[in-house]
Parts: sequence; C-alpha cells; structure tokens
Amino acid sequence: MSARIEEHPILGAREKGRTVKFKIDGKEIEGYEGEPIATALKAAGIMIHRYTQKEHKPRGIFCAIGRCTDCVMIVDGIPNVRTCITPLKEGMVVQTQYGVSATPFEKQ
Repeated sequence: MSARIEEHPILGAREKGRTVKFKIDGKEIEGYEGEPIATALKAAGIMIHRYTQKEHKPRGIFCAIGRCTDCVMIVDGIPNVRTCITPLKEGMVVQTQYGVSATPFEKQ
C-alpha cells in the first residue's frame, strides 16, 4: 500500500506529473509536479509540517482541503502556505514552520 494520497477530497484524482526535485528543510526529495506539497511530503514519510507557537506541538495534514492551518509551512520564503492545496513545482524550498518562522524554538 502506498503512502501517497491518490485522490484528493477536493482536487480529485490527478494524472501524475513529471518527477520534480524540491527541498524540505535543506534535504532534497522528489514528488510529482502539480500534486499538493503535503502529498509529496507524506509519500516521503514527512508528517510534521509545523509546530504551534504557544505549546510547540507538532501539526501536519488534518483537513486536507485548505480550511484549517495545520499543514502550513514556509514555501519559497513565504510563511503560512497551506501545503495541502498548493501544487508542487520543481525547485521549491519548503521549511518546517515554528509558530510563524523557520527558526526552531529555544529549549526552555
């Protein structure tokens, strides 16, 4: 059984695009052009997209339709991008989001 989401609840089923490379937290991985970023991350085993500001709790895909903010990440330097509905493109730079930044929280 594949970890890849084959049919999105809102975007539907898609033809697989060409394989593209992108970076997540400095590590290069591959996905299919046009699929949601979150789908490519899930297929690569990456389930944590951000950490909450107040309690530093991990969040990932929840609604998968762009309504909640659990999957937001920093994409090409822009924070709060909903990765569950944002199409993957060649060369994207994706970062885990800590509150509203890419800087991990200080240990307290």
